[in-house]
Amino acid sequence: MAKTIMIANDTYKELKELKEDKSFSELIRELIKNGRTPKTVNNLKKHLGTLPKDDTEFEEAIKELKPLYTKWKKKYV
Repeated sequence: MAKTIMIANDTYKELKELKEDKSFSELIRELIKNGRTPKTVNNLKKHLGTLPKDDTEFEEAIKELKPLYTKWKKKYV
């Protein structure tokens, strides 16, 4: 059963830009679902599997950041 809702013109324009090839219902459903989980998790899920398995850049970054994270964790947690 369809319902009619009213939204501001600027909000409509923003939704229209976001929807790409989805329907407005699909987009709103997706936005509601994503709004209920931490944004970092959703951002990470979008990029899951995009790096090649043999990517050494990631491993190097982890090695550099791990001591900094440990130091931050001791200070703020």
